[in-house]
Amino acid sequence: MRVYILSRNQELYSTKRLLEAAQQKGWEVRVIDYLKCSIEIMKGQLHISYLGEELPAPDAIIPRIGASRTFYGTAMVRHFEMMDTFSVAGNLAIARSRDKLRSLQILSKHDVDMPKTVFASNKSTAKDVIALSGGAPLVLKILEGTQGVGVVLVDTTKAAKSVLDAFYGMDVNLLVQEFIAEAGGADIRVLVVGGEVVGAMKRQGAEGDFRSNLHQGGSATAHKLTRKEKSTALAAAKAMGLGVCGVDMIPSARGPLVMEVNSSPGLEGIEKSTGIDIAGKIMDYIEKNVTPKSDTTTKKRKIKRDNIGA
Repeated sequence: MRVYILSRNQELYSTKRLLEAAQQKGWEVRVIDYLKCSIEIMKGQLHISYLGEELPAPDAIIPRIGASRTFYGTAMVRHFEMMDTFSVAGNLAIARSRDKLRSLQILSKHDVDMPKTVFASNKSTAKDVIALSGGAPLVLKILEGTQGVGVVLVDTTKAAKSVLDAFYGMDVNLLVQEFIAEAGGADIRVLVVGGEVVGAMKRQGAEGDFRSNLHQGGSATAHKLTRKEKSTALAAAKAMGLGVCGVDMIPSARGPLVMEVNSSPGLEGIEKSTGIDIAGKIMDYIEKNVTPKSDTTTKKRKIKRDNIGA
């Protein structure tokens, strides 16, 4: 089996773990910096080069695409897919997950519960947005933010109006969401691989911080999912079309609410808090879905064609 891990930094925990897990299978595996790839397109021919070397089409790729490089990264993933390579996360699914507004629209379409969310242009009045959102306290999220950056909690209507006016004045795209007080600054990260839950952790925000993201000083412990939490996570992963993903949910009085579906979830927090070999689970998923190109059997690789389109 030939596998490429598309990652800009092979020293990152997640990349190293994926590399180790593939090597334990005895596979031929390489870490490829996708920003150093170039593609060549001609009639009936698709080629991809890495640092001047033409890359043979692998059997599978594991995209670890940074949020700021989504366009270029998904272009590389799409090119590999068109070369009949299996990807644990399709290019369209990655693009959908990176667009916070689009992903919430998709989840809503598939009846996945989430906090009430309002999106409006800077031509809308702050007063109307606050009213539609249900009033303060509210959570404001910059659409382009990641890892908890660009997320603000406003406690009063006056503060909400001031912050909205300031952001709209800078022509920033914002999501305005209801604040779920009963979550107590905690959320649940669920790792889904191949339509199965393989691990879950509860993340608690640092003292005085409503954000639970580990990059913002939060802590993590293993979490036993309720039946509803499990079904919600699986429904979210299915709706987004991701073979491997992290589903972030917060507990609420009306049940678990999905905040985000991450197409390149970090492995360090969940592996260390649960003791589960998540990287190995991802390799098992690839093994179940891919027959190496050198194999002469007639088994066909299960490539989702809806993820290959432009």
